[in-house]
Amino acid sequence: MSSVFSKIAAGEIPSYKVAEDDRFYAFLDINPLTEGHTLVIPKSETDYIFDIEGDEFSSLFGFARKVALGIKEAIPCKRVGVAVLGMEVPHAHIHLVPLNSESDLDFRKTKLKPEHGRMEEIAAAIASKIKL
Repeated sequence: MSSVFSKIAAGEIPSYKVAEDDRFYAFLDINPLTEGHTLVIPKSETDYIFDIEGDEFSSLFGFARKVALGIKEAIPCKRVGVAVLGMEVPHAHIHLVPLNSESDLDFRKTKLKPEHGRMEEIAAAIASKIKL
């Protein structure tokens, strides 16, 4: 059975895409910690990130780096934080979160609820800065 993230990458479920290549997909988190909070996934479905082998693992983080650089350029922030939790969806994913303080990366805090139009603006702004 396909995970919700596999369905997003396949276009079966709509998303706010910021980047894609033949192996990876990046899209805005619909319950972000901060504006620009992005998820990066491999298109091949693996539950646990450390089960991903060699080149695919390295390439996933290389892709995430390009997305993070785009986020940093598009969203006013001091840094882009990285988190790998993987508890809520059985599909490996990397959280990239624009940070202005360490508390911005606290997953226990109340999530933002940006409007659809704002999410489209953010996704377009980030996408325009990513160099794949």
